[in-house]
Amino acid sequence: MDKRLQHIIALRENGQLEEANQLMVALVQEEPENGYYQFQCAWSFDSLEKENEAVPHYEKAIQLGLKPEFLVDAYVGLGSTYRTLGQYEQSKRIFEQAISEFPEAEHVKVFYAMTLYNLSEHSKAMETLLHTVIHTTNHEGIKDYRKAITFYSDKLDQTWE
Repeated sequence: MDKRLQHIIALRENGQLEEANQLMVALVQEEPENGYYQFQCAWSFDSLEKENEAVPHYEKAIQLGLKPEFLVDAYVGLGSTYRTLGQYEQSKRIFEQAISEFPEAEHVKVFYAMTLYNLSEHSKAMETLLHTVIHTTNHEGIKDYRKAITFYSDKLDQTWE
């Protein structure tokens, strides 16, 4: 990572968000075809709660290509940003793409479940969250009841007599 980007990230981490954003925007203007710079620029806008300005940078970063460890984060950033903007269908599409490419990225599924909730797909949201809990927990009680939680995860509206 180059020195300028290291400096920008340090500024962001130290709470100097405006300065970090201004420098990141300038860096992207110099190298608009650098996907990683686009990703960092999107993040700098998100840090300032300027979601509308983050979206095109996330989109460009994904289009240009990123290493897998950054691509999954770009998907999370873009999907979450769409969700906070009320663009739930776009959010759902991005999270489904991310889950397809990174099925082991359980954190993506949590954000996906939030979007499903916003779309009133409550059963699917709960099922997604319950499966994520089962696959990620170390809690003994949840592990003990894993079979029951799995069984009921897609039957939340069903009753038995």
